[in-house]
Amino acid sequence: MKYLITILGPTAIGKTALSIQLANYFDCEIVSCDSRQFFKEMTIGTAVPSQTELNSAPHHFIQNKSIFQNYTVGDYEKEAITKLNELFQKKNYAVLVGGSGLYVNAILEGFDTFPNIDIKIRNQIQENFDSKGLNYLQDLLKELDYDYYQYILSNNPQTLQNPQRMMRFLEVCLGTGKPYSSFLNQEKKQRNFIPILIGLESNREEMYQRINKRVDIMISEGLVDEAKILLEHKNLNALQT
Repeated sequence: MKYLITILGPTAIGKTALSIQLANYFDCEIVSCDSRQFFKEMTIGTAVPSQTELNSAPHHFIQNKSIFQNYTVGDYEKEAITKLNELFQKKNYAVLVGGSGLYVNAILEGFDTFPNIDIKIRNQIQENFDSKGLNYLQDLLKELDYDYYQYILSNNPQTLQNPQRMMRFLEVCLGTGKPYSSFLNQEKKQRNFIPILIGLESNREEMYQRINKRVDIMISEGLVDEAKILLEHKNLNALQT
């Protein structure tokens, strides 16, 4: 039997340290599912593991992509499952670690499959957003997929303020002639491993202290300069979340 030890928890709680300890104990390798740490142009602000930490256990999906690549959660699912299959041929354990719930679910349960959409549709939606604003996108989603609009409004209203997410919903609606919600909640994919979930938590005061300390270190290491460089490329898909 194969086991995927999956470490979950808020930022700065110690997921990286625990993942290394477990990887060393079980003599296995680590697969990252932190969607910000994939990109080699983002090091400081994403709290990429230090070189010492990377040398302490084999890591995968750490700074292996560029922000100039169009890399989706669907792409990650395919690549990560392929890598896990390789790892499980050699060992009975692997460690999955990261802070991106969507990416964790893609590995454990599979990602909903969406059809390819003509880039012309995406460009047209972008033009309408540029000229008509976010309210236009919200009203159009409400018209094309009322049920999903209401679901977002009730469960995750901040999504309605994210133009990139809104344009994604709309391009699926317009490109397929079907509601975006019709492609969700498809049958879970069968995996050849058993997930072992570990959730880390801490009291709020301690977490704030950890986060404040981490931010101070980031600033001293050049976070502001890194952010300025990334700001020049703010329209790239990789920087929209």
